[in-house]
Amino acid sequence: MTVSREIHLASRPAGAPKPENFRLVTIRLPEPGEGQILVRNTWMSVDPYMRGRMDDAPSYMPPFALGAALEGSAVGEVVASRSASVPVGATVSHFLGWREYAVLDAAAATVVDTTIASPTAYLGALGATGLTAYAALTRTAPVKEGDVVLVSAAAGAVGSIAGQLARQLGASRVIGSAGGPHKTRKLLDVFGYDAAVDYRRGDLPGQLAVAAPEGVDVYLDAVGGDHLQAAIGAIRPGGRIAMVGAISGYNATAPAPGPDNLFRAAAREVTLRGMLVSNHFDLFPEWIGTAAGWLADGTLRTEETVTDGIERAAEAFLGVLSGANTGKMLVRLGADR
Repeated sequence: MTVSREIHLASRPAGAPKPENFRLVTIRLPEPGEGQILVRNTWMSVDPYMRGRMDDAPSYMPPFALGAALEGSAVGEVVASRSASVPVGATVSHFLGWREYAVLDAAAATVVDTTIASPTAYLGALGATGLTAYAALTRTAPVKEGDVVLVSAAAGAVGSIAGQLARQLGASRVIGSAGGPHKTRKLLDVFGYDAAVDYRRGDLPGQLAVAAPEGVDVYLDAVGGDHLQAAIGAIRPGGRIAMVGAISGYNATAPAPGPDNLFRAAAREVTLRGMLVSNHFDLFPEWIGTAAGWLADGTLRTEETVTDGIERAAEAFLGVLSGANTGKMLVRLGADR
């Protein structure tokens, strides 16, 4: 039997999660059964949506169970297999993160091609992160030639890709919102944004009026709250808003205030449309086929913020919620063993 460590949800957070809501547990895994594989996870992802699953409330995904391992995207090496389709030594992506080893059905894993991109890319640009940006800007709020595009959380995992993608789709000007001078400088120098708004300085409508004096056509919203209000205030007639997330309210203990200018969106015939990336998995082959080439030739630039060790996974997750990451936040689980 394989000895593995994993992170359990010890208690449900009230407001912002704390270290005591998580527990590091050592377990013994059984050998894989027929049609199953044993994966040594080398990298795992921590993402803002996981906060919602920590509440015992109805949502688009079931809540995490108390006293059980958390879940999330991971990549790793197959070290034992009873499946003809997934051999030992293959690198796979799957959804049993937050643990060092995982036994799962081979059908629940995807063999990834590490000759075209690094394993971590399949948790970031070539994973659901990159697909979120692609689906948002091609389906949910499609970018048209000459559009002015605004992206919130622009230095984060999705936003750092979305700005570059908007340019590839024909945007004439791309504006990003991020927190602090270090991140806003990254938007301009690394991720190809034309202008950056620092939300920590306040007065989002005023900053946005300077960055986009004629307004915006497309807004990718990952923040909600004051960001959504400012975007509606700047949206042009026929504008499109992709509602991807609302991280500003994830830790709220009371209903978070929403924008009070929704009639402006109605008067300008603006489309506000939510999106769940799981409803766009059919785009994965198309996106990977395009993005892998962009990664290889440097067209698409990415960054990773790495935390080492399963014992620090909760710390990494809390960092995502507080904006500690630039680009994708990842936890390395013994990749060099």
